[in-house]
Amino acid sequence: MQPFEILLGRGLLTSDDVERLRRKGEELPLDQAAVDARLVTEDAVLQAYSEELCIPYIEPSRLTVDQRARDCLTARAIDRHQALPYAFDGEHLLVAVADPFRADVFDELRMLSGRPIRIVLARREELRRAIKEHVGLGGGTLEEMSAKSGVEAAADDADDASLAEDASVMRLVNELLSDAFSRRASDVHIEPTPGGATIRYRIDGLLQPELTTSELNRFRLAIVSRIKIMAKLNIAERRLPQDGRIRLHLASGEKDVRVSIIPMLHGEGVVMRLLDSQRSVRGIDEIELPPAIATPFNSLIRSPHGIILVTGPTGSGKTTTLYAALATLRSPQTKIVTIEDPVEYELPGVNQIQVQSKVGLTFAAGLRSVLRHDPDIILVGEIRDEETARSAIQAALTGHLVFSTLHTNDALGAYTRLIDMGIEPYLAAGTVIGVLAQRLVRRLCLHCRTPYAPIDAELPLDFPRPIPRVLWRAVGCRECQFTGYSGRSAVFEFVRSAPSIRDACQRRSNAAELHAAALAAGFEPLRRDGWNKVLEGVTTIEEVDRVSGAEWDPAALQEATTSDA
Repeated sequence: MQPFEILLGRGLLTSDDVERLRRKGEELPLDQAAVDARLVTEDAVLQAYSEELCIPYIEPSRLTVDQRARDCLTARAIDRHQALPYAFDGEHLLVAVADPFRADVFDELRMLSGRPIRIVLARREELRRAIKEHVGLGGGTLEEMSAKSGVEAAADDADDASLAEDASVMRLVNELLSDAFSRRASDVHIEPTPGGATIRYRIDGLLQPELTTSELNRFRLAIVSRIKIMAKLNIAERRLPQDGRIRLHLASGEKDVRVSIIPMLHGEGVVMRLLDSQRSVRGIDEIELPPAIATPFNSLIRSPHGIILVTGPTGSGKTTTLYAALATLRSPQTKIVTIEDPVEYELPGVNQIQVQSKVGLTFAAGLRSVLRHDPDIILVGEIRDEETARSAIQAALTGHLVFSTLHTNDALGAYTRLIDMGIEPYLAAGTVIGVLAQRLVRRLCLHCRTPYAPIDAELPLDFPRPIPRVLWRAVGCRECQFTGYSGRSAVFEFVRSAPSIRDACQRRSNAAELHAAALAAGFEPLRRDGWNKVLEGVTTIEEVDRVSGAEWDPAALQEATTSDA
């Protein structure tokens, strides 16, 4: 019996569904394609197979893997066939799989283990994670590399250039990047240690160590060399930092990877920023600005001239917000030019310039040239120094709308930061028409979040009162990989340059006085938006505290006011 016949017979798919999937001509099996197309859930598919074929259906996360059973198959066989041996049932070897229709694979496993096989069903992604837990990232490929004659010697002799071109090393690096993209990682860190290397993924803003085998340590140099080759860097240079870019062609589409390599105490450290070049750029209405900010911000980005700044730390979503604003504004009647380092995503209808510092094309130099290109709107990736700040101000004064970013703790800090760079207060006050500050908080997993009754004494001082009857806390389940969170949401604060704020800026007021002037103009701190998302069940108090810190805390502000006085 074919898989689709079971799904058709149980009413999980229609004949039209099957026909549409066949017309697409996907390489995936029909049932997997149906799950990816969200025509049916994987749980429903596996439950149907379980009942129809009389095969147990389990959760790999609840499995206790017997090491003797695990050792019945090589890491390469487990990895290649995505089949995890976990226990014995008499003479039979119990093996967890996601696809029960691969008779040829089961025959091979039977021969490799020397035992009769009995299979159980498991969700594909959970099975993949369980296999990685017991075999390690790229465990099968590493085992193959170790088994090759001469490979270990080559690794010991540090013949990285030749080893980096080995098919196994190439496959290992591709597996690493493919796994990171599938996990929704934003960055991959390969960090040298005295004994080898560690690998960590940044997922939803937090670094998570990845399970690897000891075999990885022997091939760290070859892995770094392979990444250098892919990024078109100097493979022989190990004393100086290098930056490059990789364009990947994966099954899920084209991906971009920004590579940074820096020599450290125990070797070269690698950080790869993962970018989905085919990801659609969202409009300003899709970035979840709160209503109190969305209306004035939408109005402000349509101003004929001035500077609009987006502030926040690295990885807080500033570029996403700026791209959303440009996507909203682009039209055949408007010329938009950007100067970026690097260009992260291509925006149709927008002229994008890549900074090339080595040849003198800096933000400031690019901005001076762009002003002679008759733009209406200019995006400067970041204001890093006085020269760039002055060029941006000159552009605003000559009738252009300028978007840019600054690294400051809050929105009001943008004014003082420009003044600290050497910009005259009257210019900062007169050209900056609005500042949006943002942070990213992790979203609660909707599958496992649990309600609780908050206690007043345990809530932050600035949390809205009266306290609500119910808030939500993170728990952890298979859907969120037991973190309690899945995805991220932005929290914002917005300052529109009111007369009181411009006056305070021109008087070089301290942070507390500038804050008081903004509050009088209707300003609401970022934590207010954070608390609203806590009340809505989007995130937790701990997340808002983690990303906002003490700079918005009323007690800290009072202390700053007292010390300034």
